[in-house]
Amino acid sequence: MRPIDHIINRIEVTVFRHRVFVISLFLLMSLFLGYQATQIKLDASFTKNIPLNHEYMQTYLKHRANFGGANNVLISVCNQDDDIFNKEFFTALKGVHDQLFFIPGVERTQVNSLFSPSTRFIEVVEDGFAGGPVVPADFVADEEGLAIVKANIEKAGIVGRIVADNYSCAMVKAVLMENNPDTGEKLDVIALASKLENDIRKPYEKDGITVHIIGFSKMVGDIADGAKGVVTFFLIAIAITTVMVYLFSKSIALTLLPIACSLIAVVWQLGLLSTLGFGLDPMSILVPFLVFAIGVSHGVQMINTIGKKVSLGMKSKKAAKFAFRTLIVPGGIALLSDTVGFITLLSIDIGIIRELAIAASLGVGVIILTNLLLLPVLVSFINIPVKKVKPKSKSQMGFQQAQQEHLLWRFMQSFSDRKVASVVLVIAAILFGLGFHYSKQLKIGELHAGAPSLHEHSRYNQDTFLITDRYAISVDYMSVIVETNANACTNPEVLKTMDGFQWRMENIEGVQSTVSLPSVMKIINAGYYEGNLKWRIISPNQYALAQALSNVPSSTGLLNNDCSVMPVILFLQDHKAETINRVVDAAKIAIDDYNNDLVTFKLASGPVGVMAATNEAVEEAQTPMMLYVYGAVIILCWLSFKSIKAVVSVVVPLYIVSTLAQWLMTVLDIGLTVSTLPVIALGVGIGVDYGIYILSTMSQRLTAGDNIQQAYLAALKERGTAVLITGVTLAIGVSTWFFSDLKFQVDMGILLTFMFLVNMLAAVTILPAIAAFLWKNQK
Repeated sequence: MRPIDHIINRIEVTVFRHRVFVISLFLLMSLFLGYQATQIKLDASFTKNIPLNHEYMQTYLKHRANFGGANNVLISVCNQDDDIFNKEFFTALKGVHDQLFFIPGVERTQVNSLFSPSTRFIEVVEDGFAGGPVVPADFVADEEGLAIVKANIEKAGIVGRIVADNYSCAMVKAVLMENNPDTGEKLDVIALASKLENDIRKPYEKDGITVHIIGFSKMVGDIADGAKGVVTFFLIAIAITTVMVYLFSKSIALTLLPIACSLIAVVWQLGLLSTLGFGLDPMSILVPFLVFAIGVSHGVQMINTIGKKVSLGMKSKKAAKFAFRTLIVPGGIALLSDTVGFITLLSIDIGIIRELAIAASLGVGVIILTNLLLLPVLVSFINIPVKKVKPKSKSQMGFQQAQQEHLLWRFMQSFSDRKVASVVLVIAAILFGLGFHYSKQLKIGELHAGAPSLHEHSRYNQDTFLITDRYAISVDYMSVIVETNANACTNPEVLKTMDGFQWRMENIEGVQSTVSLPSVMKIINAGYYEGNLKWRIISPNQYALAQALSNVPSSTGLLNNDCSVMPVILFLQDHKAETINRVVDAAKIAIDDYNNDLVTFKLASGPVGVMAATNEAVEEAQTPMMLYVYGAVIILCWLSFKSIKAVVSVVVPLYIVSTLAQWLMTVLDIGLTVSTLPVIALGVGIGVDYGIYILSTMSQRLTAGDNIQQAYLAALKERGTAVLITGVTLAIGVSTWFFSDLKFQVDMGILLTFMFLVNMLAAVTILPAIAAFLWKNQK
C-alpha cells in the first residue's frame, strides 16, 4: 500500500468512527465563525488601490503634504436655469463650502472655492498692484455685491478652474486625509461618501440648483451601494444552483447537503477574514460567490460518487466512505491548486488584489474541510431512497434515458480517437493562434471615460462628464514633481528649465493644458508692464523674479514653503490607457533631456500619476502572476499523477482557454486593470478542477490496463455528468451578473461565464484529444 493510501485510510477510519464528534466540532466552529462573520464590514481605502512601493507613488507620498494627494473631492454646484450670479446660488455655494469644511477627514487647509480666502485676484492699478479675496469679507449677495464678485472672478483668472466656462457652475475642491482626525482611525471613505450625499447633495440640490460630486471616496461609495445588489445575485445563484443540483441528483437530501456545506464554507471564510482583522472591499465582494461556486463544484462530484454507489446497493455510510476515500486526493489536489493559484496574487504590489488573494485562498482552503470531509460525513447519516439497479442495467432506469446517456458518452468518447482528436487539436490550435495574436492587443488600464467600475449612465459618471464639459481643466491631471535647491524660485536657470519642460509637455497629444510656477510668474511679470505680452518672460533679474513670486503664496500648490519643490501640472483630456501611456512616455523622454545637477524631474503625483503607477504595476505583474499560477498547477498535478503526460493533458487546455479569455477582453474592449487581472488567475484556479477529476478516473483505468478510449469512457460515466452539470450551473449563476449596476461586475460576469463554460468544454474535448496521442492505444 502506498504511504498516501495508508494516510487516507487512517483519516477515513478516524473521521467516520467519530462522526458525531466531527459534526459537533464543525457546529461549534460554524457558530463561532458565523458570529465573527456578522462583524465584518465593508472596508475601502485609497491606498489599497495603489502600488505603494512603485517609484511614482514614493514621489506622491513624499510630497503629498505640500501639494495634496490624489484622493480629492470635487463638488460642482450648478444653476440649471441661469448663471451663478444670484442670491440663491451663492447661498447654496456657501452652504456646500461650509458643510464640506467641517466633515471629519477633510483637509480643511485645502478646501478651495470662491469663498476660500486663498482664492484671490490681482489687478494692475495706477499705483501698481491691488488685490484681495474674490469674495470680500463683507460680501452681500445683492446686485452690487454680485457685480463686484463677477469682476473679481474675471481678474483672478479662475474661469475654467473654480468657475465654469459659461458661468453656470462653481467648484468646491477638497483633499482628504488618510485618517479620521476625530478617531485617529483609518478614514472610512464609504461613510464619508454617505455624508457627501446626505449632508451636501440632498440639502442643497433644490430650486434649480444641482450638485455634482466626484472623487475616489464618492466613487467607492457608489460602488458600495451597487455592491449591495450582489446579495440579490447571490440568492438568485443559490436558487439556480439548487434547482440544477436537484435535477442532477433527484434527491432533496443530496441537493440540500452540498448547498449547505458550500454556504458553511462562505460563512467560515467571512468569519476568518473578520477574525484576522480584514474587511470586505466593495471590489472583492464577489469572492464569497466564487467560494460558493467552487464548493458546489466539488460537492456535486461528491454526491455523484455517493449516488452511483447507493444505486448499486451500497449503504449510505459505506458509499460516503468510498466517496471520501476516492475523492480526497483529486479533490484535495484541485482545491490546493486553486488555493496556491490564488496565493500567487500576493505577488502583486496592490493592496486590494492582495486582500482578494487572502479572501479567496481562505475560502477555497475551507472547502477542503466542508465539502470533502463534512459533506460525506453528513451524507453517511441519511438513508438515500434510491432503488437498487444492477450495473449497466437499463430496465429500471428506463431504456430511453439509458440510450440517450449511452449515445452522449459514445459521441464524447470519440474525442479520444486519434482521427477525431486530430481534428479537435487542429481546431484548438487555430483558435489558440488567433487568441494569442489578438491577446497581444490587450491594453493595460482603463479604456473608457469616467469611472470604469460604474456604468456610463450612472450618476457619478454623468457628474464627471458635466464637470469635464463645463470647466477648462480636466479632472484627470498629473503632477511632475521638480526637486531642486532651497530658494530656487528666484533662480532663472531653474525656472527656464521648468518652463522648457512645460512647453514640451503642453504640445503632447492628450495634454489639454498645463500650469506651473514659471507660467504664473510670467503672467505676473507682464502685469507690471501693463500686460504687454513681450514681458511674459522669465526675467534674468532675481529682484524681478522675487517681485513676481511675492504674489504667489504656497497655498496655490505651485511651490512648497522653502521653494525647493515645485510641480508641473498636466491636465489630460481623459484617463484612457493610451492617453496616459503617451503622456508618460513623452514625460520620461523629456525628463532625461531636462534633468541636470540643479533640477530633478520626478514622476508623478495626482490622479493620473496614480493610474500610471497602477497600470505599470499591473503590466509588470501580468506575466509573473501567470507563471506562478501555472507553476503551482503543474507542480500539484505532477505530485498527484506523477506523470508528465497528465500534466500536459491538464495544463494545455487551461492555457488555451486563458488565451481565448484575453482575446475576448480585446473584443469587448475590456482593459487589464486591478479588477480584471485577478479574474484570469481565478479562472485558471477554478478551471483546473474539471481536468483533474476527469484525469483521475482515466489514470486509474489506464493503470488497470484499459486503453485510452476505454479509460475516457469510464471517466465520462463516472464524472462526466457531474462535470457538465457543474460547468453549466456555475455559468448560469454568474451570467446573472450581466444585469448588475456595477460595470466591473458585468465584465467579471462575462469573463467568468466564458471561463466556466469553455474550461469545462476544453476538459471534455481537448484533454482527451491530447491524451489520445500521449498514451499508446493499447493495454
